[in-house]
Amino acid sequence: MKTIITIGRQFGSAGREVGEKLAANFGIKCYDKELLQRAAKDSGLCPEIFENHDEKPTSSFLYNLVMDTYSFGYNASSFVDMPISHKVFLAQFDAIKKIAEEGPCVIVGRCADYALSDFKNCVHLFIHADLDSRIKRISEKYNLEPDKAREMIAKKDKQRSNYYNYYSSKKWGHADSYHLSVDSSLLGVDGTVQLITQFIEDYEKRNQS
Repeated sequence: MKTIITIGRQFGSAGREVGEKLAANFGIKCYDKELLQRAAKDSGLCPEIFENHDEKPTSSFLYNLVMDTYSFGYNASSFVDMPISHKVFLAQFDAIKKIAEEGPCVIVGRCADYALSDFKNCVHLFIHADLDSRIKRISEKYNLEPDKAREMIAKKDKQRSNYYNYYSSKKWGHADSYHLSVDSSLLGVDGTVQLITQFIEDYEKRNQS
């Protein structure tokens, strides 16, 4: 196994679960929230900053100003003057590249496909699902009424879309931004994992020949 797998995902599509099961199948690590911890450690920014800015493109000027007080780790003046949301992105960007250089893995979200655009041994995936399936999943996971789940899905998808479109040169969820886009509601989580596993195995065979 030599491939790095990145996963973009709609909220409620089971993208993270698919990523974790793919990683288990191939015996490699899966990075989701763990990526934030790695970026915080490497950059010297406090972990709470990464949690607050996770896949969110912008925040208020006042919040940036206040949180800048707590940031440290980079000495370049341009970095010091940069909004905290940009610092978080750059720290994540660096962490994603370092993780990829360490070997095959699965990285969920956070523009990983864009960060690794210069890496040759990558397969970029997008997991989506029909709205009813996502509402059901989120309702059960967070114990919400369907209307509240729908609102949460709309908000999270908008955040992820804005973040991706703001920081990358591609469009979130558009088929031509990825190598493979899969509707997880058609095959279920395990069926989706099986399909992608076959795709990755075929990709590796083709690249070895």
